[in-house]
Amino acid sequence: MPKFFTRTGDDGYTGQLGEGRLPKHHPRIEAVGTIDEATASLGLARSLCKAEASKDILLTVQRDLYKLMAELAATKANAHRFRELGADRVSWLEEQIEMINATVEMPKEFILPGDSTAGGALSVARTVVRRAERRTTQLFHEEGLENLDLLRYLNRLSSLCFALELYENREDGKINTSLAKEK
Repeated sequence: MPKFFTRTGDDGYTGQLGEGRLPKHHPRIEAVGTIDEATASLGLARSLCKAEASKDILLTVQRDLYKLMAELAATKANAHRFRELGADRVSWLEEQIEMINATVEMPKEFILPGDSTAGGALSVARTVVRRAERRTTQLFHEEGLENLDLLRYLNRLSSLCFALELYENREDGKINTSLAKEK
């Protein structure tokens, strides 16, 4: 039976997909770790969603993020072997956003998270996705990532999280609370 630990990371380094090891604080490992956090946040949100459509979308996104992590975790020489996310997946996200957009009213001002449990969890997930986007953008600028669709995917994913937050609030019978003070 496999063990839950290997002891190979005890020296402060971790392996890449390909040859070599990087310090655990390296920007590439930070990006992969933040995407892992985003995946977990989306899983929590998925478990709280009322709408089956939301759950199905989020499950697909979680699977996509594992593919994205693999490409980021690969060495530059091996990244192409793990490239599964492209323009088609970005288009899929855009289609999901448009589908939701047709069913909810876009707020006219900023809203405060937490009108529903699932909506609040989706708002947290959105912020983690935005951080993952910033970490991945850093890699793009500093190390020359080749697959720009990874950045596009993360950018659209944060928009999807917001759309799903509105959708789940509506499904829970909640009105989005605006930032404006009550009179």
